[in-house]
Amino acid sequence: MALSGVENIARLPELKKKLLWTFALLAVYRLGIHIPVPGVDSGALAEFFASAQNTLFGLFDMFSGGGLKNLSIFALGIMPYISASIIIQLLTVVSPELKRLQKEEGEAGRKKITQYTRYGTVLICLIQGFAIAAGLEGMSSPTGAPVVLHTGLGFKLMTVITLTTGTCFLMWLGEQMTEKGIGNGISLIIFGGIVAGLPTAVMNTTRLMTVGEMSLFMLIIIGIVMVATLAFIVFMERGQRRIPIHYAKRQMGRKMFGGQTTHLPLRINTAGVIPPIFASSILMFPATMAQFSSVEWLQNLSGYMNPSSVIYNILFVGIIIFFCYFYTAIVFDPKGISENIQKQGGFIPGIRPGAKTREYIDRVLARITLYGAFYVSAVCVLPMLLISNFNVPFYFGGTSLLIVVGVGMDFMGQIESYLISRQYEGLMGKAGKIKGRR
Repeated sequence: MALSGVENIARLPELKKKLLWTFALLAVYRLGIHIPVPGVDSGALAEFFASAQNTLFGLFDMFSGGGLKNLSIFALGIMPYISASIIIQLLTVVSPELKRLQKEEGEAGRKKITQYTRYGTVLICLIQGFAIAAGLEGMSSPTGAPVVLHTGLGFKLMTVITLTTGTCFLMWLGEQMTEKGIGNGISLIIFGGIVAGLPTAVMNTTRLMTVGEMSLFMLIIIGIVMVATLAFIVFMERGQRRIPIHYAKRQMGRKMFGGQTTHLPLRINTAGVIPPIFASSILMFPATMAQFSSVEWLQNLSGYMNPSSVIYNILFVGIIIFFCYFYTAIVFDPKGISENIQKQGGFIPGIRPGAKTREYIDRVLARITLYGAFYVSAVCVLPMLLISNFNVPFYFGGTSLLIVVGVGMDFMGQIESYLISRQYEGLMGKAGKIKGRR
């Protein structure tokens, strides 16, 4: 019987084990969100974030899964790890040593790069943790209550160590999730944080409508925008540019092989949800330090970096477009693909094999990546600009919707691939038994 649906998961103990690992590790992450850093008045901090919902603090809190609002041990979230990954990948382009480790050293080289990324994560955590600790000492709720109960060097050291340890533990959780579970662990942690905040966002929106700050008509408009955005994301994420490939007939002994026509699928958004996550990480790192600083020019910079400001969104779009091309160049190798097509006797109609094929694939990929970059930018920026004017939580913004849909589709796609591979192995096993009986 064909394994064609998720209902067949019960028949595969190995897949059930992977799913249980994934959900158990996500549960550990969500449990840690509610463990606060000592020395902080949680009530005063909650009042402060209630007044900063649609600011940079609200956006940062969304990516930390609500950890910053509680100042939990996971308050920094997984973003320092992503920032370190960005820095290492950018250095790979300009550093011959890192490039050699990535391409020539194989698994050992990748482990070394992962080690460098971890060191970078710790360094970023120390910097951000100290900035947050120093900034919290000068913060107070709208009613004037201080956020930190006992200020001083002891609070700073304790906060820095706690936040750094929490992010390192999250980094380990993500790696374990990728190794023992299903999907990319780092993306699933961000996904879990956003989804966990949806009920609160819905209740806040309902409260706004109840007290008269939002009309029913506006709520309907926002719902229509959300549904249209979701449909657009699904449509674009499945979009492909198929390049036809013909294979010439060739004779091996008495049999004739080849002669078929297939295609090379190029996704419109090859980079997936990585560009908006990277862009948010880059913008939040300096902006976070500015928010928690008492220096006047840094405070002014923090005001310019408000997610609803024009400057923030221009920078956001520019960084998204850059990382759409950058990450696509990392994960997709036109030269290697053209060489494989040539080795297998294939060719693109009207294009000479070899270098011309590589140039053609590279040209097509660059063109559709531009469309993909514009799509990701529009999804991330336009709903944010529209919704920020109506005091709706960030969870309904384009970045969060893109991450939720993209990671969700990738997660379900990996489950489907696992089911198909198991079905294929089962068929091959049956064929082997039948052949053995003869």
